[in-house]
Amino acid sequence: MTTKSSLKRAESNIALISKIEPQNIQEALADPSWVLAMEEELQQFENNQVWTLVSHSNGKKVIGTKGIFRNKLGEDGTIIRNKVRLVAQGYNQEKGIDFDESFTPVARLEAIRLLLAYAAHCGFKLMPGHHEIDEKSK
Repeated sequence: MTTKSSLKRAESNIALISKIEPQNIQEALADPSWVLAMEEELQQFENNQVWTLVSHSNGKKVIGTKGIFRNKLGEDGTIIRNKVRLVAQGYNQEKGIDFDESFTPVARLEAIRLLLAYAAHCGFKLMPGHHEIDEKSK
């Protein structure tokens, strides 16, 4: 069932999609659609309690970050949303090899449930931090 309010939300979201991928933060900050995408990424960090903001300590090395700005495409090739990923600097990408992709290790709750159900069904032991295969589960 589609309501008028859901249609208005969809229309307002479409109006806030940029076809141009910014090359740097200054370009992104000039476009409201990318500012919204950056706010969504930071909100996800807060929701998932990914980080804690602390003051800079003398003698400690600070790891820089970089925003990666990408247009996400639908099955038909149309742009469906702007997506920002905040990544730690220090990565080593080469244009033409892995420049167009970014990876964020995130485990979805459904994937964890599936892993636990499968492990229970097969009698596997799951132990955090251990990478050795249990003799019984071979």
